[in-house]
Amino acid sequence: MLAKRIIPCLDVKDGRVVKGVNFVNLRDAGDPVELAALYDREGADELVFLDISASVEGRATMVEVVRQTAGEIAIPFTVGGGISHVDDMKRILRAGADKIGINTAAVNNPQLISEGARRFGSQCIVVAVDAKYNESWGEWEVYTHGGRKASGIRALNWVKEAESLGAGEILLTSMDADGTKDGFDIALTSAVSGLIGIPVIASGGAGTTNHFYDVFTKGKADAGLAATIFHYKEMTIHDLKMDLKHKGVEIR
Repeated sequence: MLAKRIIPCLDVKDGRVVKGVNFVNLRDAGDPVELAALYDREGADELVFLDISASVEGRATMVEVVRQTAGEIAIPFTVGGGISHVDDMKRILRAGADKIGINTAAVNNPQLISEGARRFGSQCIVVAVDAKYNESWGEWEVYTHGGRKASGIRALNWVKEAESLGAGEILLTSMDADGTKDGFDIALTSAVSGLIGIPVIASGGAGTTNHFYDVFTKGKADAGLAATIFHYKEMTIHDLKMDLKHKGVEIR
């Protein structure tokens, strides 16, 4: 069994880290470069940056944030948000990112996954999936545009397709659990983990050590991603890792 990873997520808007609940009510959480350096020192295994103001101006800001961050940390980091062409990927990777996260653009043009994997290797391509439970279907639906638009695509079908096209990882966010701190969506995570052979990063709902324990043991996730609990110092990465080790989870 591969050791589990702990990954802080930094949602970056106009050069600042922000956090909300269920994708709304954003509040400021600090400077991205400073936070990245702190999480590196605290023992994070990787970082994820999501540019949520991915306008043209936002992208230029983000490239600068990536460049500054790359000079401050030694752990791998993924950058997503507003990346819709292979040239966008190249720009972000050149600035110092290790992996690229794609969501809306991949749904709109699935071949972007294959193109990115061919150019940069599958290990560089992280397909981010924002999923919400659809009562009438009895399963999860993929949302795009930062969780604002229902795609009409079944999440379980989409993760299989993404894997077949060359994705190296799935970053799976439960929109129902996001920011609630009530726990990861175990049903969603285990359904996706059981279907595909590439790593699944679980996101949305982390609030306690037990939530991470559950998503690793019951949800079969390869990594747990969180934002609120780390940004607002409710839990340190070091303490979380120690607790998980005591519970028998193999941690990096």
